[in-house]
Amino acid sequence: MITFDTRPERYDHWKLAFDGAIATLTLDVAEDKGIQPGYKLKLNSYDLGVDIELHDALNRIRFEHPEVKAVVVTSGKSRMFCSGANIYMLGLSTHAWKVNFCKFTNETRNGIEDSSRHSGLKFLAALNGATAGGGYELALACDEIAMIDDRSSAVSLPEVPLLGVLPGTGGLTRLVDKRKVRRDLADVFCTTAEGVRADRAREWKLVDHVAKPQQFSEAITARAAELAALSDRPGGKGVELKPLARRAVEGGYHYGTVEVHLNPAARTAQITVSAPIGAQPANPDAALALGAEWWPLKLARELDDAILMLRHNHLDIGLWLLKTRGERDAVLAVDAFLAQHAKHWFVRETIGYLRRTLARLDVSSRSLFAIVDQGSCFAGTLAELLLAADRSFMLRLPEEDKDAPHIALSELNFGTYPAVSGVSRIAARFCEADEPVEAARQAIGERLDAHDASALGLVTAAPDDLDWEDEIRLAIEERASLSPDALTGMEASLRFTGRETMATRIFGRLTAWQNWIFNRPNAVGDQGALKVYGSGAKAKFNWDRI
Repeated sequence: MITFDTRPERYDHWKLAFDGAIATLTLDVAEDKGIQPGYKLKLNSYDLGVDIELHDALNRIRFEHPEVKAVVVTSGKSRMFCSGANIYMLGLSTHAWKVNFCKFTNETRNGIEDSSRHSGLKFLAALNGATAGGGYELALACDEIAMIDDRSSAVSLPEVPLLGVLPGTGGLTRLVDKRKVRRDLADVFCTTAEGVRADRAREWKLVDHVAKPQQFSEAITARAAELAALSDRPGGKGVELKPLARRAVEGGYHYGTVEVHLNPAARTAQITVSAPIGAQPANPDAALALGAEWWPLKLARELDDAILMLRHNHLDIGLWLLKTRGERDAVLAVDAFLAQHAKHWFVRETIGYLRRTLARLDVSSRSLFAIVDQGSCFAGTLAELLLAADRSFMLRLPEEDKDAPHIALSELNFGTYPAVSGVSRIAARFCEADEPVEAARQAIGERLDAHDASALGLVTAAPDDLDWEDEIRLAIEERASLSPDALTGMEASLRFTGRETMATRIFGRLTAWQNWIFNRPNAVGDQGALKVYGSGAKAKFNWDRI
């Protein structure tokens, strides 16, 4: 069982230090502390356990240290920043493990960029030694890259010439989309196993700054201070991220705001999210006093954990049924608070956590059905679950029935939580057509029954109570009978309509190539490049182009 919650005193691979407005994340991997047996994490290489710690450390900086304005990411090893994902780990791993590992790792890097874009945190990669593969991809996620000029250290993406695969966490896309490296130079770089040293790396725009060893530390300190000066993070008292209250129960998981019920026979998981209960904070100081128990932050953390637990530990559960319970107006009241105080650092970070969690749901390679039944509260922030679903079913009852379910939209449904494509889920739903999006906007705050929701195009089907159970059952059985591979490809193609972003290109391409290249004999066959790496033998390729 893989779990994703940790805390700094349990870290094996990262050291986290603070000096006023500057935080330093130092990668110092413990070779013998791999998350699975059978390999050593040599040369500051990483596996899933290393990135679980990084994910936690970033959240600690966001919430527990509002005084931090810039983050330096560096290495504790001499002449070695990071050699990337551990090759022996990849060679021993199942296909599903490799794909889920790459996806989580890339989501962590996306989170770095998200915090730079929305939260005022700036990131500086301080490459104090050789930097290869995923190590360079980590650097690419930062705002700027500084490299030591010691005449030997190089940056490289050697996956094509050495391993017969591709950089697994968006390296190719970030090279050309983010750093604007010229295409022919990117081609040379990605097929040169030994990489590129400092001066040429700066000339090709692979890094931003270079410094001799004697001046490197001073240069990093000075540039980090300059980046910190660009931040609007306010300082003040932070919020401790206390351990999650996850409890494994028979048939699933129990949290404070989230329940997960597993049905292995039907290959489904029911995820039920609860609305806030009782009085909610009237101002940001009161929210700060609640800390990690404040409902929207608690929801973000618990839903994020539930998604990860399902994704990594229950591979055969292919259909997630999304439900909600509680008072619709309570959710709308929290949404109004979030909108009113969105510029307060704690509210802003909480919105960011919700945004990243919902984006993780978007790319989870699972079918998503939303079930709007009696007792549901798909409103505002929780309506994002409905809008994220591949299909949604809403129970239609007579208008006079006081138990008839309703949904409601809030201001936050129109851009606060953009999908991976960068547009709101409601805009993506309608392929960015103006008229239906505007019609939905006009309904903000209204109680929408099944008839209203159907008329606005917000639900897929609205069976009455006579057909409800049969229609839901048949839809679930049909979905569960289809090829998981085909569904993964279909859903990845349909969820992100219209415009593309760097993130959609990364995830779209990763979905395609990881599920193909990682299964090909040239990579993972007995004589494939991943299998023979380090053995002294040379990979044997099938030379047919397909």
